[in-house]
Amino acid sequence: MRVAALLSYAAAVSLGASPIYYYGTEEQKKEYLTPLAVGESLGAFGLTEPNAGSDAGGTQTKARLDGDEYVINGEKCWITNAEYSRTVIVTAVTGTRENGKKMISAFIVPTNTPGFKISSNYDKMGVRASNTCELILEDVRVPKENLLGDPQKGFSQFLYTLDGGRISIAALAVGIAQSAFDRALAYANERKQFGVTIGSFQAIQFKLADMAMEIELARNMVHKSAVLKDRGEAFGKEAAYAKLFASEMATRTCNQALQIHGGYGICVNMK
Repeated sequence: MRVAALLSYAAAVSLGASPIYYYGTEEQKKEYLTPLAVGESLGAFGLTEPNAGSDAGGTQTKARLDGDEYVINGEKCWITNAEYSRTVIVTAVTGTRENGKKMISAFIVPTNTPGFKISSNYDKMGVRASNTCELILEDVRVPKENLLGDPQKGFSQFLYTLDGGRISIAALAVGIAQSAFDRALAYANERKQFGVTIGSFQAIQFKLADMAMEIELARNMVHKSAVLKDRGEAFGKEAAYAKLFASEMATRTCNQALQIHGGYGICVNMK
C-alpha cells in the first residue's frame, strides 16, 4: 500500500505537475498548477498509447486547430492517477516537422471535458492501490490557450519530464530495497539455528554485504542525477542509469531478503 501511494505521489509531482511548472504560462500555473500544489487534486500525464509504448515518437493521438480550440482524438493507456485528477497533460500530434518527423505537442485537458472518457479496468498483479487508467478522447475540445509550452518542442519537453520521473522511480526503488535489507538484517540477528544467530553464518553475511553495497551504489546514482538536474546540467543519461540499476537492484535485494527469512518470507504478517 505504501509503495503504491508513493508511486501515485511521484507521478502526480514529476509527471502531472512538473510540465506545467516548467513550461506553463503564469495563467496556466495559477489555474492548473495551484490545485496540484495545495493537494486539491492529483496530476496525471497521458503519454503512453497501445501502439506507442516506449516509442513515444510513435504517438497516434492527434490534435487539430479549429478556430480558437484544439480538437483531440486518440487513446492513452497505463496512465497513473487519471481517475482522481482534475486535469491530464495529454500529448498529441499537431503536424509535421521540417525533417518529416511528427510534431508532438502537449495539452492541459480538464477531465470533465465532453468526449473525455476515463476507465480503470486493469486487474494488476501488484501495486493495486495506485490508480492506473485508460483514456479515450473523442472530439475533445480545449481552448488553444491550453497548449502547454512550445508546440515545436513538445517532444523534447516531455522527454525532459520523463528524465525527471526516472529519478523519482529510482529513489522509490532504493527505499524499497533499504526496507527489505533492514528487515533481513534484523531477522538475521534474531533467528537462531544450531545454537547461533543465522547472521553469524558466512553465507548470510555474504548476502547482506552484497545487498548493502548495491543499495549504496544505487543511492549514489540517484543523488548524482538529482544534483545534476538541480544544477541545470544534462542529467538524462544519469537518470536512466539510476532507474535501471536501482530497479534491478531492488528486485535482487528483495529476493535475497526473502531467502534470508526462509519460510517466513512468504508470510504477510510475522508474530
